[in-house]
Amino acid sequence: MEKTGTRVPRHVVLLVPAGLAMLAGLDGALLLLGLPAPVSLDRWSDVHGPLMTLGFVGTLVVLERAVAVRRRGALVAPALLGLGGLALLSPLPLAVGQSAFVAGAVGLVGVYLVVWRRQASVAIAVQALGAAHAVAAAVLWLAGTAVPHLVPCLAGFLVLTIAGERLELLRVAGPGERVEDAVWGLACGWAVASALALLWPSVGWHLLGAVLLALVAVLVRHDVARRTVHATGLPRFMACAMLAGYAWLAGAGALWLVAGPVLPGPGYDAALHAVFLGFVLSMVMAHAPVILPAVLRRPLPYRPVMYVPLALLHVTLAVRVLVGDAHGLDVVVRVGGVGNVVALLLFIAVAVTSALLGPVDRPVRRAGPGPVQQATSGLTVGGVR
Repeated sequence: MEKTGTRVPRHVVLLVPAGLAMLAGLDGALLLLGLPAPVSLDRWSDVHGPLMTLGFVGTLVVLERAVAVRRRGALVAPALLGLGGLALLSPLPLAVGQSAFVAGAVGLVGVYLVVWRRQASVAIAVQALGAAHAVAAAVLWLAGTAVPHLVPCLAGFLVLTIAGERLELLRVAGPGERVEDAVWGLACGWAVASALALLWPSVGWHLLGAVLLALVAVLVRHDVARRTVHATGLPRFMACAMLAGYAWLAGAGALWLVAGPVLPGPGYDAALHAVFLGFVLSMVMAHAPVILPAVLRRPLPYRPVMYVPLALLHVTLAVRVLVGDAHGLDVVVRVGGVGNVVALLLFIAVAVTSALLGPVDRPVRRAGPGPVQQATSGLTVGGVR
């Protein structure tokens, strides 16, 4: 299915629908902000959330996991998610894209079953439970559930996937079974809270906030990012991005715990983007120097300029949430939203440029890898080790 060396692997073509989903999702974001966009289609704004979560980030995460499995059939899952995103952008009935998302999410669960047979672990179980949330979100959306009510499942997909990845890395430091049990218990708690958020919102959303805060506390307490933030280069960049992401995730958890279901209005915008921009996108930026090489078979060297889009993301998100949403200032929300779009596009430009420029020349060290390098080796959002 793929060839290494100087040739580009065939599965790289699956990045195309992910990229198109991202661009259309950003277009839809501008429309939702009430701003002019390159393409003014109401449908693109209507599918913005699922398109960005499953069509863009989901395709990237699933593609990386599928590549790691090294089975041709595993690539069906990211292909279906990518095709689902393309279908949503086309004049085809909405159900076509939604059905493809369902099939792609189910395929991801199948990929995790393959991984589980090879190496069963709590970390894989947490990620598989995240994939089950993706299935639930896609099925519910196909059944007609409004997007705001899908947030616990959509967020559960990516949050639990990343939590499982971080837990997988924690095993290097040997945190003990108690930490694994705590993360697994909280992952199950998320599943319960997600169901209650649909059936009994006044209870489920509060519970979801409590589970999220507890999960962040456990992960931050044991995450190697607390140590690697004092390092240099890529380890420090990754740690800064991850710790900032955790802060936004905790903010969303606190909002849900106190306010409960905040489906319309500024509270919804604040919590939604704290999770999907502040946490998820920050984690994607953190791991991009490892994710993309695993998929592209081409290095993406770290360069200090990567801090620019990362900082822009968090500053503009703070403007959007802490000033615009908190004080009901629509103009400020729009300014922050545009800044969020620019930050993502700028990071992609920086990443592409860095990949084209090639590896950074560094002095050769004769000593073996230190604890910082060991701690960041094999890190990804999707599971390649």
